[in-house]
Amino acid sequence: MSVAALAQPVRGGLRAPVIWGLVIGVAQAASPLAFWWLDTATVYALGLVLIASVYIGFAVADGRRTVLAVETGVAGMFVIVAAAAITSTPWLLVAGLAGHGFKDLWQHRRQFVANTRWWPPFCLVVDWPVAAIIAVEIVAGVHFHH
Repeated sequence: MSVAALAQPVRGGLRAPVIWGLVIGVAQAASPLAFWWLDTATVYALGLVLIASVYIGFAVADGRRTVLAVETGVAGMFVIVAAAAITSTPWLLVAGLAGHGFKDLWQHRRQFVANTRWWPPFCLVVDWPVAAIIAVEIVAGVHFHH
């Protein structure tokens, strides 16, 4: 995928959602500091579940049963990945967030769920930077479990 293809959302009048996505992404990357009493993996897993489940709300607003069923199933898959990451390897968090970013990219191109023009670019620039930051933390030796 080219840089131009990834930059398309910004040129398409979505500059504000992309900028806010980066702000929220940085906040999500720092979120374990706010929940110091929880394992880092747990905090990141909660973030993955939260951001993945937003599509269920969009699917309800869309109104099509097929869309609701698919989005609920996809969100459920991310819940399983997040739950597994809490007790196993934090690399599952990287995979889950990166995978959700690819799901966002697909949604942006296909518009499977109606009326989400701004959400996929916003969510993508939350997911991928957080995935990258977690990968750097893993390599740097950050402990994800107490």
